[in-house]
Amino acid sequence: MALRFLNGHLSGHHKQMKRREVMIRIAISKLGIRRAGIGMFAAATLLAAAGGSTPALAQTAPTTVVLVHGAFADGSSWNKVIPLLQAKGLNVVAVQNPLTSLADDVAATQRAIAQQKGPVILVGHSWAGTVITQAGNDDHVKALVYVAAFSPGDGQSTSDLNKNYPTPPGLAHPQVDAGGFLTLSHDDIAKYFAPDVPKAESNLIAVTQGPVRGGNFDEKVTTAAWKSKPSWAVVTKNDQMIDPKLLADSAKTMNAHVKTIASSHVPMLSHPKEVAAVILEAVEAAK
Repeated sequence: MALRFLNGHLSGHHKQMKRREVMIRIAISKLGIRRAGIGMFAAATLLAAAGGSTPALAQTAPTTVVLVHGAFADGSSWNKVIPLLQAKGLNVVAVQNPLTSLADDVAATQRAIAQQKGPVILVGHSWAGTVITQAGNDDHVKALVYVAAFSPGDGQSTSDLNKNYPTPPGLAHPQVDAGGFLTLSHDDIAKYFAPDVPKAESNLIAVTQGPVRGGNFDEKVTTAAWKSKPSWAVVTKNDQMIDPKLLADSAKTMNAHVKTIASSHVPMLSHPKEVAAVILEAVEAAK
């Protein structure tokens, strides 16, 4: 009896040991899987930090259109174009230029470019053509779009471009303050700057216009970005702020893709769909 009891006790103890051994092996196996998972996560994290990516984590940064306004204006001049671009899935940023110098406006534009993760299409209107000509040398910028805009060459100023063309009627009588900043009268905005938009809209343009320092137009571009970047140009046939022939000649010099519109100086307000189409063409070409 005692022997039988002892054998039964040893047999039960042996079974318990076996069960415990199996449980330990399962626990070790789970721990190994967990460690492997942690290792894979750590490897992916290190790879991402080093600038690489895993197929599951890889993402393509979207294209951003950076819109730069000109003189006698502000960022709201792009209000009709912005939703058309966003409807196509693009990021859009409108720069607010201080209009205090070429260097200041370039710096404002460069800050906007630097905040973007992916490629940039840089768009400038009027005076901002000079701004994007300088700021567009940034590596993020893949194409330039000039909307009724100046496009100086290396070592040129906006005034240098104008000197061989007649003074446009819209610039014959600017208002100049004690600090040398220029504005346009409400009448000149309505008659010359934006004659093809409703009167209520031209009134808003006049009220919100940004005064521009007159000395800006004499400041020179160092390196013209359009020499190394593909460019598009919107030439406005009815422009009374920049000579239409100057716009056409400049587009030819840049070897730009040209869209001619029967518009005043503000085609982004009077013909927003046509302007957006030109920008979208530049976006597609840059892919």
